[in-house]
Amino acid sequence: MEPLDSRGAALVIGLGANLPSPAGEPSETLRAVRPQLESLLSTWAGDACLLHWSPLVRTAPVGGPPGQPDYVNAALVVRLVRLPSHSAALELLQGLQQLELAFGRQRLEHWGPRSLDLDLLWWGDLRVEELELQLPHPRWHQRAFVLAPLLAIERKTPFPLPTGYPPLAALLEATQSHSAD
Repeated sequence: MEPLDSRGAALVIGLGANLPSPAGEPSETLRAVRPQLESLLSTWAGDACLLHWSPLVRTAPVGGPPGQPDYVNAALVVRLVRLPSHSAALELLQGLQQLELAFGRQRLEHWGPRSLDLDLLWWGDLRVEELELQLPHPRWHQRAFVLAPLLAIERKTPFPLPTGYPPLAALLEATQSHSAD
């Protein structure tokens, strides 16, 4: 893949749900949030965005309280012309959290079940270390429920990972070998 300047940086969002929302069951929630997320991104970016959506993937919960229902997960890779910046990332995070609230998200328990989870995973090589946001997300590369949807996108449309990470397929293989230990 050819190197990209920062204006070609990929912005990556992980989506997940394992509880019903006002839109319905988790898979219906992830379909229903899609046009609202597209609108949010277009308004936030101030320009057209090129969006690449993964298929929905059903996964077992990782961490958190026992007995949670399975999750439905997806990923979105966004190509836009807005330059990566700390303030823009925090602004987008606020928009994502507002969407979560609109779909009934309640933050009652760490890693607990949720009606909608929208995680900003990375934006090019931007580094953010805030209480409410860390970029790149500190565990994105260790979670099969993030990697499998991203790999589905990458197979059709390659996109850059943050500097220093191995290919997605190798990361996914590593998560599967760890779970077999």
